[in-house]
Amino acid sequence: MKGALYVIGLGPGDAGLVTPEASAALARCTDVFGYFPYVARVPERPGLTRHASDNREEIARARAALVCAASGGRVAVVSGGDPGVFAMASAVFEAVESGPAEWRALDIQVLPGISAMLAAAARVGAPLGHDFAVLSLSDNLKPWDLVLHRVRAAASAGFALALYNPISRVRPWQLGAALMALTEILPSETPVIFASAVTRPDERIEVLTLTEAAGAPERADMRTMVIIGTAETRRIARGNGHSDWIYAPRSVGPLPA
Repeated sequence: MKGALYVIGLGPGDAGLVTPEASAALARCTDVFGYFPYVARVPERPGLTRHASDNREEIARARAALVCAASGGRVAVVSGGDPGVFAMASAVFEAVESGPAEWRALDIQVLPGISAMLAAAARVGAPLGHDFAVLSLSDNLKPWDLVLHRVRAAASAGFALALYNPISRVRPWQLGAALMALTEILPSETPVIFASAVTRPDERIEVLTLTEAAGAPERADMRTMVIIGTAETRRIARGNGHSDWIYAPRSVGPLPA
């Protein structure tokens, strides 16, 4: 049997948001590799072996999946959201580049998924409807000074921000530090969206001002997508208990001074 490796995005959580392409590839696979909660989202069935591992074992996981594919397996490497956004696609190709030459001849396909930032944005309107930047606040693989520099630079250039990995047990302070830095750049009323567990049963969406968010970063956890608007971001009050709509207008003003 000829091996193949599919790097698959499982979407933000709801099974209805897994693409038909991803579902069809999973149905053909003999093995699935991924972080524990993502592997758990792939139903058990005869002929499928599930290989779950810890969140910080991305390169080891990628290498194990490549070994399996090179041995003839039809292998899925799964990520939540989209596999190319702070997920397993980069780890797979990093392993290919540093691995045996025969891995470069493998049939490797990256199958996109609906990212958490797009699912979160859709819940509140269109806060990413114009130029935006996507950043991870994790400093596991890059220094915090660089993370903060990029956050400041993107906001200063007028980009809306979508922040992944905003906070964790070992990084409880970084989201607060980033939000405080942004209060020096953006208006105090800039909308900030905390979208946790989007599309899952325990989903929680909150829209705060930048000032409110900077004072309450603990409202986020590792399941939270944080979206920060710009000076142009618009907020439409709806009343009658309905959440406001947030959107980015399609035209913007001059470059910030």
